Formats: sequence, structure tokens, C-alpha cells
Amino acid sequence: MGPVADGSFGALLVASHLLAPRPARLMSPSIERLVQQLDGEADTSYDARAELIRLGSVAIPAMIDGLTSLGGFGRLTAIEVFEEVGDPRCGPALIGLLDSDDPTIREWAATALASLEIDGAIEPLRRAYRACLERTTPPDWTEPSGIRWALTELGARTPVIPPLTARLRATAANDAPGWPSAHFTEIINDLADHAQVILHSQFWRVDADRTYGISGTALNWELDWTTPWEHLVEEARTWSLLDALEAPAGDNIFIAPTWIDRTDLYPEK
Repeated sequence: MGPVADGSFGALLVASHLLAPRPARLMSPSIERLVQQLDGEADTSYDARAELIRLGSVAIPAMIDGLTSLGGFGRLTAIEVFEEVGDPRCGPALIGLLDSDDPTIREWAATALASLEIDGAIEPLRRAYRACLERTTPPDWTEPSGIRWALTELGARTPVIPPLTARLRATAANDAPGWPSAHFTEIINDLADHAQVILHSQFWRVDADRTYGISGTALNWELDWTTPWEHLVEEARTWSLLDALEAPAGDNIFIAPTWIDRTDLYPEK
């Protein structure tokens, strides 16, 4: 190779410097700043969330490191980013959030662990559920409901589905959001006859182009969780049958009841 003029050589050096990949650590201050902005005002937090999702896995280490410095809103937003990015390295951080003082953070962490199918999450989730019961959190509140959903999704909990209820579910299309409303009373009695406590029911309308939730009845009932299981079963049956009398009905209306088994209130230790 022949000699290179000084000016050309200098230009080559500058070009190679500009084109060379930057070390990942040089991005850290920017990512750390974005993590802290998750706790900011709504617009700031939303923009930081979107940018962290765009950055993807490269942002996860800084997010994990900065999680403990965030407030409640920032941690909830961080959980959303973890779910969107889908990097399993966030698993230990999410498990740690199951011990948060905030029930919403605990709930969101639980559902994220299931959504991301994090290895080793089942036992921490079981401990978190037992902690809910020890705090006397009603089983129909969102935190225990979220943890039960997570355990079910991870294969660590199997809901009891009585035979008639299972057969009636099979009469609906695979993509239907629940059971045909015409069978609501049958389902209530079948669940209660098999010692299941119905917590509440969601109603759905299925039109040609969309499925959406609709309002149920105006009944607002609460169970006394200090009473024996058998009493809870019958009390829930009574309220649910009253619910069925006023519930919306039609060929395009579906119901999705939520229920629990005795083992959900008295889990094995």
C-alpha cells in the first residue's frame, strides 16, 4: 500500500471514530435518566416508558438497578415495561416486588411473573398468596385474585370446574368470553352444589365485529369471610341467584363468573 497523505489519513481516523460502535456503558446515564423519569408527571412518565420499551433488553439492567429508587407510580410503570420487553432477567426484581407495601404493586408483579412465565416464580407467589390471607385480605379483592390467576397460568393451581359447568361451556364458541347467559342459573347452582364460592360475574356482549364488557346488576354484596365455608357457599349462591334475576340476557350475552374452592381460602402450607 502506498503512502497516505496526512489530511486523508486524519479524515480516515475521524470517520472510523464516528462509525465505531459506542460501548454500551456510554448509554447508561441516558437510560438511568429515563428510569427515573418513570416517576415523573404523566406525560414525562409515558414518554420514558415508550422509550425504554423501544430500547428493549439493553435497558433492563439499568431498570433493575433503579427500581428501588422509584416510588409507587414509577414501579408500576416499570412493571409495564418489563412485561412489554419480555426479558426474563427482570424475574428476580418482580419476585422482590411481591414483598412491596403496596398491594397494587404486589398484584401487578404477580401477574407479570405469570405473563412472562418466569422460572422459580411459583413458590414466591404461593407465599405472597398466603401473606394475603394472613393480612385477612378478602379473597375477592384484586390482589388475591391476581395471584390466583398467576398461579393458574403457571400451572400451580387448577380451578374446580364441575361436569355440568364444563359441558355448558363447551356449547359456546371457542373464542366466546364465557358461558351463554341462558345457562346462568344452572351454572350458579352447579358451582354451589360442588362447594364452590362464587365471588362475582362479568357480563359480555358479542357483536359481529367486537366483544365488550357490559354493566351487570346493581347488586353490591359482600361475603362474611369469618363464617364457615358451607355458609359462604350458600350465601354466595343466594346472592348470585338474585344477580341472575336482574342480569342482562340474550343470545349474544355471555357471563364469566369467578369462583374459588375451599383450598383457595385454606391453602396447604
